[in-house]
Amino acid sequence: MLSDKLEAALNEQMNWEIYSAHIYLSMSSHFAQEGLGGFSKWMFAQYQEEMFHALKFFDYINEAGGHARLGQIDAPQASWETPLAAFEEALEHEKGVTARINKIADLAMDERNHAVGIFLQWFISEQVEEEDSVGDIVGKLKMLGDGGGLFMLDRDLGVRVFTAPAE
Repeated sequence: MLSDKLEAALNEQMNWEIYSAHIYLSMSSHFAQEGLGGFSKWMFAQYQEEMFHALKFFDYINEAGGHARLGQIDAPQASWETPLAAFEEALEHEKGVTARINKIADLAMDERNHAVGIFLQWFISEQVEEEDSVGDIVGKLKMLGDGGGLFMLDRDLGVRVFTAPAE
């Protein structure tokens, strides 16, 4: 059973995950327009991952006796000056997601709702991977500077595909 406060927090996070997906889909479109198909494909896989996260929240809220409620999703930014700027924004966004999930986990602990705490453990671990993968690309982009290595990184990023984790 979910308290009203936990249900609201989980719903807010579900909608934030959808907003996150919109950011990455917008970045995918931007990179496609810039002729960076690998970057676009990487961001599209990230979009799929964020929607997977949103649906995990959706299912959990309903299974735990709550009511998953969809909210208004703001339009994300549409373009970025450089690939580095886009990935730096993505990294800051992921750090914000981590903080939000940790806050919900704290609330679950305060309410002694162990089921929600267990549910959130997957997301807490997932955020370590999220920040690491985006941070790794930020580091590579910084090493490249304005050099010709962008083509090679674009090719490398183009091999990413989204695979839903086993539950």
